[in-house]
Amino acid sequence: MNDPKDLTHLTSEGDLHMVDVGDKSVTTRVARAEAVLQMKKETAEAIRARTLKKGDAFTVAKIAGINAAKETARLIPLCHTLPIEKVDVQIEEMDSAAEDARFRIESLVRCEGKTGVEMEALTAVSVAALTFYDMCKAIDREMEVVRIRLIEKRGGKSDFLAEPDSKS
Repeated sequence: MNDPKDLTHLTSEGDLHMVDVGDKSVTTRVARAEAVLQMKKETAEAIRARTLKKGDAFTVAKIAGINAAKETARLIPLCHTLPIEKVDVQIEEMDSAAEDARFRIESLVRCEGKTGVEMEALTAVSVAALTFYDMCKAIDREMEVVRIRLIEKRGGKSDFLAEPDSKS
């Protein structure tokens, strides 16, 4: 675990503060995140057939994810407001030999800014997954969001690319 002095949102005295990015250079910032939902196969069938009473889960979840990325600074207190240029949310059904079905939600967020867009990408998939749950909860209360993770970050001081995961 990191030493508390390494946490950027804490002063040397341990007080919270918003990181000053004023002296940073504007660069292209890109982040991708994913969420994975697990549900009954019958639920997946209703989603594919677009027979849910609340409507098309794919479309509503995508819109919710895009809106969430744009609202991240309002939701996460120490997050900077960023000039987001692109948000893309994709949802795909995963191959599953098990008795449960899985859907993978992936977001991509890009901006020209002084700080990264990781939180925007993570917020997009989180809210899209919760929206998917809301759309389907009447027929499957056992659905689970089994993963939310950052899968790529580019721009700024360091880049990050997650290892492929056979579990997702």
